[in-house]
Amino acid sequence: MERTVQGVRIECISGDIAGQQGFDAVVNAANAELRPGGGVAGAIHRAAGPELDRACRSLAPIRPGDAVLTPAFDLPNDWVIHCLGPVHGRDEPADELLSQCYRHALERAEEKGLASIAFPALSTGAFGFPLEEAAKIALGTIVDEAPRLQSVHHIRFVLYSQSDAEVHEHVLERLTD
Repeated sequence: MERTVQGVRIECISGDIAGQQGFDAVVNAANAELRPGGGVAGAIHRAAGPELDRACRSLAPIRPGDAVLTPAFDLPNDWVIHCLGPVHGRDEPADELLSQCYRHALERAEEKGLASIAFPALSTGAFGFPLEEAAKIALGTIVDEAPRLQSVHHIRFVLYSQSDAEVHEHVLERLTD
């Protein structure tokens, strides 16, 4: 499913965030030290190769809401934007910090003049953010930022499962109807 908001195409799919061919950047659901881990961070680091870990070391640590950029190495993209989402119930204000992740990722993409970016559902895995609440924040932030975007014209949410993608699709429909 996809919608266009202020000239920005927004779509939601289920799939592998590390296999998003044709996108200038993918977003890593990073940990504070920007190290390989499980989930999205593990998949991106494994696909990118060991150079990604080396490139991240001088940028760490980052704080919840922050976003930093590295080359993508062996990924089919040029760039990785690493975002540290809040841990639900610990990092407060969690809603604002999660929104900042998406805004800061878009800022990094705009600074590089990127046209396309693929996001996972930040903070929803091990960080415990409820999926629908996180989707409302993520997609709401993207819709709010769309009028200000100059270079980014295609945003894809790559979700872990089809049911996660459906939650995001329903939220996107409600926000854009």
